[in-house]
Amino acid sequence: MSKEKIILTLALTSLFFFLPLFLNTYWVDVLNSIGIYAILALSLNLIVGHAGLFNLGHAAFYAMGAYTAAILNTHFHIPVLWLIPLCGLTSGLFALIIARPIIHLRGDYLCIVTIGVGEIVRIALINNVFGITGGANGIFGIARPSVFGFVLRTPHHFFYLIWIFVCVTIYLFHLLEYSRCGRALNYLREDEVAAEGNGINTAHYKLAAFVVGAAWAGMVGNIYAAKMTIISPESFSFWESVLMFAIVILGGAGSIPGVLLGSFLIVGLPEAFREFANARMLIFGAAMVVMMIFRTQGLLPPHPRMYDLSGAVEGEGRG
Repeated sequence: MSKEKIILTLALTSLFFFLPLFLNTYWVDVLNSIGIYAILALSLNLIVGHAGLFNLGHAAFYAMGAYTAAILNTHFHIPVLWLIPLCGLTSGLFALIIARPIIHLRGDYLCIVTIGVGEIVRIALINNVFGITGGANGIFGIARPSVFGFVLRTPHHFFYLIWIFVCVTIYLFHLLEYSRCGRALNYLREDEVAAEGNGINTAHYKLAAFVVGAAWAGMVGNIYAAKMTIISPESFSFWESVLMFAIVILGGAGSIPGVLLGSFLIVGLPEAFREFANARMLIFGAAMVVMMIFRTQGLLPPHPRMYDLSGAVEGEGRG
């Protein structure tokens, strides 16, 4: 990235962080929702956009993180933000158990299995598995998080927590994209047979992408539980997975700026047209259909890059 682009990015980021000072509580809360979905979509983008795996059950890993935070906080009074790494670990381990036997599936088959996983998790939560999930009513009374003794209560407080998390996610995923692992994932997405023929362990990389993306969604679940102080199974329905998937596809699979734009459009734009409540979703849905017909690669697709193949397969076994 050039010096001019770095300066422009820092300037725009600084302006954005001053934005809540000029907005009311409602619009700050909308920005918070956009931030949460942006992180979720970025974690799904690692699976869909980079590894090329169809996952329509991402809300299951989001739910695992949220319920881990809620259960441990309400039963053992552990500060909710301390549980962020554990929430990520729980979702990552769950993804590892689920994905290991199905990672060889492709296309529609993998998509159908992930839909099933998402519904199994939601139904298990509704049925109050082990008597700790609260059933259909969910879990109440999650403690407000605090940072260095300062308790986060208002949407303005959560804005900075959520969007700092967004910035960290963008930075880390950008580094991953240009790493040896990121290059290998892109080869895998474009042509799995060719990638395997060049020594890339495709099963290993697909599983790693699935687990890391799920773990990141679990950490976002912690933030969501802390913000809402109440969670229920209906917050992690199939529709949530579809929404994340739509953000990735609309913005441009594999593109970090595209995913951010998709989050603003899909989550924020309907709120801007709330006064046209009877027609806003119809118009928005029609616009998405038209856009996907004439721009199938998304609004901001990733720029094609030339990679050194040896950088992606360095250290991989050939056979």
